[in-house]
Formats: sequence, structure tokens, C-alpha cells
Amino acid sequence: MTSEEKIERAFKNKSWNEVQTTDSWKIFKIMAEFVEGFEKLSRIGPCVSIFGSARTTPDSVYFKLAEEIAFQLTHKGYGVITGGGPGIMEAANMGATKGGGKSVGINIDLPFEQSANLFIDPDKLITFDNFFVRKVMFMRYAQGFIVLPGGFGTLDELFEAITLIQTQKIGKFPIILAGKSYWKGLMDWILETMRDEEHNISDKDIDLFRIVDTAEEAVNEIDAFYSKYIHAPNF
Repeated sequence: MTSEEKIERAFKNKSWNEVQTTDSWKIFKIMAEFVEGFEKLSRIGPCVSIFGSARTTPDSVYFKLAEEIAFQLTHKGYGVITGGGPGIMEAANMGATKGGGKSVGINIDLPFEQSANLFIDPDKLITFDNFFVRKVMFMRYAQGFIVLPGGFGTLDELFEAITLIQTQKIGKFPIILAGKSYWKGLMDWILETMRDEEHNISDKDIDLFRIVDTAEEAVNEIDAFYSKYIHAPNF
């Protein structure tokens, strides 16, 4: 029985639909998601999160890049965490499985696009209702982020991580953007407009992430960082 089911059972004298319509009761459902996530993910060991579009097809160079990055990470002793869906996520879980490493999926319940891929270890799949709970799990239990081309969701996860590190709300960990040609336009805008023209960020903020082109470069960035720091979740 999941934590959410236990809470639902505890309040069986109320209609669960009635409970959900009251903000003060919703906190228990949210709490259940946090508890289940913490219980499962606290046991996974050192892992790196790989992000990217759910729409990327297997013939894409980025699909192959994600698979190779994940495969190489397992040979360095890391597991892989993804959002659990298709596209880049599936490629990364596939690479982790091929490498014999831990393959974790933090899925989200959506009316379209997202269903869990088949390369996640059965005991390491969690499906959340709330994006914000899911993002806490990524931040807390990943030893690094490797971000491949994606859409709004990918950018949301990327910039939340950068912001939390910049404001010292979490400990620093490596953030790597893979695919220089994809990220070039965004990087030009960050440097020319956000930094130079409007002075909204500083030079040291640019050092919070790296841009690479190959699987070897991405994995080496992770390895180089943890040659100096121990693996630890962001408590």
C-alpha cells in the first residue's frame, strides 16, 4: 500500500473527492507524494539526471547522444534518473539498462505524451501528480544534471537548478548542457542581453553550467567535479 493509499484510508469516512476540494486537506495528498518519493529515492545511490524532450525520435542524434551518455555514466558507477517518459528520457534509461546500471524513472501523470518507458527498473519507477513534488526529487537526489535539447519542461528544470544553486538554496552540483548547436541561440542571448546589456547576471553565474558536444565531455565533467567533492543529496 502506498503512502497516498494509507492517507486515503485514514480519511475513509470522508469522500476523497470532498477532501480534495479543500485546500487544507490537499496537503495530505501532497505530503504522501513527498513521503513515497523520499522513501524510494533515498536508497538509489549516486545518480545523474538526464533531461530532454519527450518528442525526440530514435533516429535523432540527440537520442543516440543521451543513450551513450547514460551508458558511459554507468561505467563510472552512476545510476541514471529521468522523467520516465519517451524520447530523450527513454534513450537515457535504455543506455543505463544496457550499461547494467540503475535506471530510475520519476514519471508525471499527464493527459498526453507521457507514459513510462520500458527501460526503467520496476522497483525504481515513481509516478507523481504534481510537477513541483517531482522537481524536488530531481534536485534532492541527483548528483548532476545533463540537459539535452528539449522544450519548456526541460528549460524549467534547467533554470530552476541554476537558480537554486545561484541563490545557495542547494549545494552546487554539475549542470551540463549537451549539444552546442542547439544551445547556441540561448547562450548568445544569456551573454549578450541578460549579462552584457541588462546586467541581470554576473560572470560567475555563467560558471554554474557547462556546454559540451560529446558523451565523453559530459561524463568527464561529472567525473571531474566528484574528484573534488563527495556524493551527497541536497538536503
